[in-house]
Amino acid sequence: MSATVDLVIRDALLVTPEASRHGAVAVEDGRIVAIGRSEAMPPARRVIEAGGRPLIPGALDVHTHVREPGFSHKETWATATAAAAVGGVTTIFDMPNTNPPTANAAAVREKIAIAAPQAHVDFGVYGYVGEANLADLQPMAQAGASAFKLFLGSDNPLVPCPNDGAVLDALTLIRETGLRCTVHAENTPILNWRGAQMKAAGRDDLAAHLAQHADIATVEAVQRIALFAEWTGCKIQIAHENCRHALPVIAAAKRRGIDITAETCPHYLLLSMNDAERAGGNALRVKPPVREAGHAQALWAALLDGTIDMISTDHAPHPAEEKHRASIWETSPGFPGVETSMRLMLTEVAAGRLTLQHYVRLACEAPARAFGLWPRKGALLVGADADLVLLDLDHRAPIRGATFQSMGKVTPLEGRETIGRAAMTFLRGTCVAQDGQVVAPPGTGRALHAP
Repeated sequence: MSATVDLVIRDALLVTPEASRHGAVAVEDGRIVAIGRSEAMPPARRVIEAGGRPLIPGALDVHTHVREPGFSHKETWATATAAAAVGGVTTIFDMPNTNPPTANAAAVREKIAIAAPQAHVDFGVYGYVGEANLADLQPMAQAGASAFKLFLGSDNPLVPCPNDGAVLDALTLIRETGLRCTVHAENTPILNWRGAQMKAAGRDDLAAHLAQHADIATVEAVQRIALFAEWTGCKIQIAHENCRHALPVIAAAKRRGIDITAETCPHYLLLSMNDAERAGGNALRVKPPVREAGHAQALWAALLDGTIDMISTDHAPHPAEEKHRASIWETSPGFPGVETSMRLMLTEVAAGRLTLQHYVRLACEAPARAFGLWPRKGALLVGADADLVLLDLDHRAPIRGATFQSMGKVTPLEGRETIGRAAMTFLRGTCVAQDGQVVAPPGTGRALHAP
């Protein structure tokens, strides 16, 4: 450590999953070089007095849809990562259902090249798992893919659901890369069958979408992919879990020693179909759907007991006209989330539903560990990247889509009052966002696992 460091944040409440203690952090060359008493820190070129406010690691969101290439009218890497920075998220992973899909090594390199000059935060890209690209899986890992994505539930022709034989072969190949495979765990034939039934009956309402995505479609797919993971030894992540009936299956798989992790999202924890009218009716459409009242309570319990490991968002912005169509089948699924997740979860901390230490585990440490980034990311430790968030737990404001950095402005949480936010977000020691505004140029972020 040099005599004078780049940054010292003094008089902070340093929050880790294990403890909260008052102290300071010193940063040099983008890394944390000292943690301790404020008076023990070295001289610094910049000193920030935290005033006793909490300092946590930057959050990781391992489930976002940035939309580039192919759908830049919905979102760009600049707007998505600006939203992340403002939201206290310093690392995002982007899903492969772009156009073209991220389905081979060239597409991985292309996406990284598109993202790098725009990114305000660090990022990883997913490789798509399909029937026709098994030979491309390991080259994608070598080209810089951070993880893989398998759509067991898909009606998207860009990323169709592969057959089970291909899935088994793919998981075997992915295991050899050491990367994790995130799975959209729904049964495609059940979805197709029930969707056709709903349409034949003339149903085009939000409840028909929920009826299409029956609980059994999720339970069966989670059970099947857990068995396949056990058989192949591949590490898997259950994406956007929304169904209470799948939770015992995940818990049983963990007890059997399967390397299975799971995420849920704020909209599944905070909303139910009872909120549909207030949330804009069909604008609530997301895949998998927000379910009936009763599922959220079970998801909260699973977060607290470790069955669900982490919080993600499934950030999926669309133009307003695509979210306000009369037919549910023509309404684009998903909405922005990376900008509001921390605000929403800090509000639950204020309500006593979970502790700030537990939130740090769910949003920072757990995703970093699951995807091989810990302790470089998600940690307040000497040697870790200085991805830090200084919190303002007194900030109060309603969620307003019109103010989002994201190009997507339609949110089912419009008007919801929140308590707490990211006051300052640091990426490798550089302040990238402050008080709801981006303050660092695009290109500050870097690709993770890039060659």
